[in-house]
Amino acid sequence: MSSLQFVRNTSSSAIASLALRGTSKLLAFLRIASKTASGRIGLFIVLIHFLLAVFGPFITPHSPTEFGAENLQHRLEGPTLSHPFGTDHFGRDILSRVIAGARSIIWISVIGTALGIFLGTVVGITSGYLGGWADQISMRIMDWLLSFPSLLLALLLITIGAERFQIDESWLIILVIGIAFMPNNSRVIRSASLTVKPLEFVQNARLRGEPLYYIVFREILPNVLPVIGVEATLRLSFALLLTASLGFLGLGVQPPTPDWGLMVSDGREFLSMAPWVALSPALAMGSLVIGVNLLADGIRPVSYTHLTLPTNREV
Repeated sequence: MSSLQFVRNTSSSAIASLALRGTSKLLAFLRIASKTASGRIGLFIVLIHFLLAVFGPFITPHSPTEFGAENLQHRLEGPTLSHPFGTDHFGRDILSRVIAGARSIIWISVIGTALGIFLGTVVGITSGYLGGWADQISMRIMDWLLSFPSLLLALLLITIGAERFQIDESWLIILVIGIAFMPNNSRVIRSASLTVKPLEFVQNARLRGEPLYYIVFREILPNVLPVIGVEATLRLSFALLLTASLGFLGLGVQPPTPDWGLMVSDGREFLSMAPWVALSPALAMGSLVIGVNLLADGIRPVSYTHLTLPTNREV
């Protein structure tokens, strides 16, 4: 076997081992979440929303985007058998638009949160392990980003990205969420990595002369995954609210694609005569955020009790 093939096989086995560990940790999170009442309720609510996001296009009773003269005849109708959530000012079925809007807000928030967690993990673990000037410089940059409120930073980045780089609004929001949440994530994960750094198996890896990427991704990362999991769940609820806020301001997903934040904004004008136009997407948004927070409460013990950081590791 050539040296190149050996390196490839070693890299593939390392990636497979890391993926297997990540999957086992995720299953452990879900098992622990199902042991508490809040975790079970949160998991159920989140699962319902995710199923609607995946299968929404196949189960919507009406088109969520198309409208014409026939739709205008049913403008601002109250809840009926054919339109359980009523219709909006264009005569479109609100139930169909709420179901369709779940897909955009969930996938944008999930991918944006994952990007923020990835960036925060790389910065947090690396700076915590290296220490010294690298740690000081990276943390001062994170402090500078933290000085901006998330919504203000998002508005600034969206303005720059839309005008100068012509980025699609969905991917631009994902990038904004990742950058806005990176500082908090990096500080939390850095704190966890500082707890793992002095442990015996990390020091043994350093004495063996293992490279930086090996120590970071094979020794430290698997042992801070519980903290990352809890942090990701908490950040997801903030990402949902940030995405909805941008949609409310008209900076999110653009019409005619349904967006819960934009639906609430459009429905403000009709609160007195047709409150269901704004209340339906607002209640859907509130239920999803509550479900994510309940799920976070359910898996919170993971980072403190069940998956505690080890004092040694079998090699």
